[in-house]
Amino acid sequence: MKWSIVYVVSIVLVNWLFTIIPPIGIWQPTSVIVGLTFIFRDMAQREVGHWVFGVMLLGGIISYFMADPFVAMASVVAFMISESVDWVVYTFTKRPLKDRILLSSAIGTPIDTVVFTVMIGILSPANFIVMTASKMIGAIVVWFGLNRKDNG
Repeated sequence: MKWSIVYVVSIVLVNWLFTIIPPIGIWQPTSVIVGLTFIFRDMAQREVGHWVFGVMLLGGIISYFMADPFVAMASVVAFMISESVDWVVYTFTKRPLKDRILLSSAIGTPIDTVVFTVMIGILSPANFIVMTASKMIGAIVVWFGLNRKDNG
């Protein structure tokens, strides 16, 4: 359950940071580290399968009390949508895990970014690009790590 715990902590931390760090113009600095949460989600998903929905909800509930409740709600809604995309990709794609991680991230991260930033009122080209890129960088790092592991 190590990765599930790390995932919950990362959800709470990112939501808290979105609450306390003000935007700089149209850019929210916390958007740079959001990608780590997606790496931890992928690792937690490997650990607990579809129970990752429950792990994500736990992170959202804790965030509700430790961060801005509105940010926590936006986070849960966005995560549920992107996690549903992951579920479809993981369930119906017969590709290796590393490829499913990359594919689900390529589809889910832009959707997650738009939903979250619209809900908390910070949608801008800068936030969209930085948040989506940080999430995709995380997925690419995991992909390379799993690829290296597969190739010895």
